[in-house]
Amino acid sequence: MAELTYREAVAAGIAQEMRRDERVVFLGEDVAAAGGVFKTTVGLLEEFGPKRVRDTPISEQAIIGATMGAAMTGLRPIAEIMFSDFFAVCWDLVANQIAKTRYMTAGQVTLPLVIRTANGGGVRFGAQHSQSVENWAMAIPGLKVVAPSTAADVKGLMAAAVRSDDPVIFFEHKGLFGTKGEVPDDEHVDELGAAKVLREGKDATIVALAMMVPRALEAAKILQAEHGISATVVDVRSLVPLDVQTILEAVRKTGRLFTVEENPRLCGWGAEIVSIVGEEAFYDLDGPMVRITTPHVPLPCADALEDATIPSVARIVETVRTSMG
Repeated sequence: MAELTYREAVAAGIAQEMRRDERVVFLGEDVAAAGGVFKTTVGLLEEFGPKRVRDTPISEQAIIGATMGAAMTGLRPIAEIMFSDFFAVCWDLVANQIAKTRYMTAGQVTLPLVIRTANGGGVRFGAQHSQSVENWAMAIPGLKVVAPSTAADVKGLMAAAVRSDDPVIFFEHKGLFGTKGEVPDDEHVDELGAAKVLREGKDATIVALAMMVPRALEAAKILQAEHGISATVVDVRSLVPLDVQTILEAVRKTGRLFTVEENPRLCGWGAEIVSIVGEEAFYDLDGPMVRITTPHVPLPCADALEDATIPSVARIVETVRTSMG
């Protein structure tokens, strides 16, 4: 095991798959010579050369169009959209072309591609560079959607995404790039569509994603130590496919559900989970399901306002405590 940062795990996952399969290529803005604007792709150009690691013009449409064409003609490309907010510039290609081609050709054309992007707030980039847009991608049939919270999951889920024959949107949280964790040195391949129970409890289930996972874990420790509330914490990891079974099992054990979502409240992924639990496990609930979310507002840039908007450890603790009575 090596201790890597989340950003180093991105490069490790890509490199693992590029060594394994020469059809894997990588393209995006400043990903080659500069090693990525967030330094997530350092060393890839030096190891794999300019034919397989390519800098592109500042054009999201060009990046995604080239990626789609490469996938249609036999390669397994990985593309980077620098900020997830910029999906708005190329959403037609993602939602109307990439997501639908395999279905519309009855499987004659597959698109084994990965689109990586830096997602989420908390780093003072303002409303146009800080959005959590995983719910955008989740709403489009034909896309797989992944958002890891640890360095090990970054490497393992990246490998699984590259090996998938369906297009995968891979959300990397900007606020996690500097975090560290143990990552397997040898080949590491995880499973798309598998949530993880990171902490077992008996009183409440907290379901979280990406940056909200470490906050949920910290909140669970405080709830136990200061309020005697024992909480299970589930890391969703993959929104599509969604591991409904793991979530339902956790909720049935505790009888209470809290979701912690960074995306805006309206139409967030937690609403889908609450809906599923309401249909499948209503009579196992001991109280109302509660969503802890970012309000439906553009994300502020000012430190105090951004911190007040995104769910914090303190807000998670207070919401669970008051809801549990």
